[in-house]
Amino acid sequence: MKRIIILSFLVLFLLAPFALAQQTRSLSEQIRSVQVIVKGDPLLPPILRLGDPVEIAFDELSHEYTRYIYKVEFCNADWSVADEVFESDFLEGFNGQPIDDYEKSLNTTVLYTHYRVVLPNDDVRLLLPGNYRIRVYADESDHSEEPVLEACFAIVSPEMGIRASVSGNTEVDFNRRHQQVTYAVDYGTRRVVDPLRELHTVVMQNRRWDNAVVNLEPNITKSTGVEWTHRRGLVFPAGSEFHKFEILDVHQNGMGVDRIGWYDSHYHSTLFASEPQRNYTYVPDQNGAYVIRHSGDEDNDLESEYLFVHFVLKMPEVIGSDIYVTGRWDNGFPDPACKMHYDRGQRAYECAVLLKQGYYDYQYRLLDRNGQGETERTEGDFFQTENEYLILVYHRPQGARYDALVGYKLITFDGTR
Repeated sequence: MKRIIILSFLVLFLLAPFALAQQTRSLSEQIRSVQVIVKGDPLLPPILRLGDPVEIAFDELSHEYTRYIYKVEFCNADWSVADEVFESDFLEGFNGQPIDDYEKSLNTTVLYTHYRVVLPNDDVRLLLPGNYRIRVYADESDHSEEPVLEACFAIVSPEMGIRASVSGNTEVDFNRRHQQVTYAVDYGTRRVVDPLRELHTVVMQNRRWDNAVVNLEPNITKSTGVEWTHRRGLVFPAGSEFHKFEILDVHQNGMGVDRIGWYDSHYHSTLFASEPQRNYTYVPDQNGAYVIRHSGDEDNDLESEYLFVHFVLKMPEVIGSDIYVTGRWDNGFPDPACKMHYDRGQRAYECAVLLKQGYYDYQYRLLDRNGQGETERTEGDFFQTENEYLILVYHRPQGARYDALVGYKLITFDGTR
């Protein structure tokens, strides 16, 4: 099993960049459960204001101490490094600090050490609104120039207002398979001369980067702002509600779990099989989120067990296309460890993923030629689906050296209301 995991991560490095540059993700087979937690709430988007706390946490699968160093990068709106900005512009203190907060797991069959760093701290204070990437390096490694993980978040200076709505009445169909976003940006106190050049916008469904709409031109321009109305580029496949499971006790089946057993030196949990839906069914979910916890609900970071979770999707084989199980926990879609394999005897797609105890949303997606995850054949697309949409607006005035995040909007659409 360990060999399979290693090969999966090797394949990850061979993939095209494909929307991974802006993902919080592990870059090592030993690093698991990378989280960016804002103000202590794992369900919040990784966006905060200057001075708010943000926690970067991860597990290294051993009880051996590794001296990890974290380095802060300031990025442009497209997540490339902002080369025109000096480190002293965006950071007060000393970059390249060791992570001193770490503890070994307690009473777990899979040994791991939990590391965390919280910003701001005595060594590092961030100064500018915009995108930040934390890269963590193993200082004692022979390959310490290569990071073992990346964690991404943004700091917002809410100077522009955003008005937005979502509808099942789209430029493609009426209350069938899609949802369409309409939004407007009010400049507020910001002076914008050339919005097409100065503004950078992103619209994401359920915080997915694979089908994010980036820098779509507005079709209405005013002196006080810009609007995106009746734009076909803002039509998203609606998908269906996420599946979910919860494993709080490795000796007891939880929500969505068919069976749990111990073999091959690990706990294994098999989920109830899923099938593509023909009709919409409302199931409350968290739109892809996950929360680490166990039955005692204390010391969740240290006492939660790792186990292999087996996913099963019953459907005919799709020749020439790959299917993945995915959520916000998957190191960035598509993660080769989450690629499913077809069992012709069972007439089902299957895969096993090493995950930490807790609550998880998940979804099955078919990878299309453009690198986007389709749900039409694996889940079904229904306009009623409750989806979350996140809108980000960056501004770089003429002559400025960086993209400031000046507004964001989080809205939820529920077509059943």
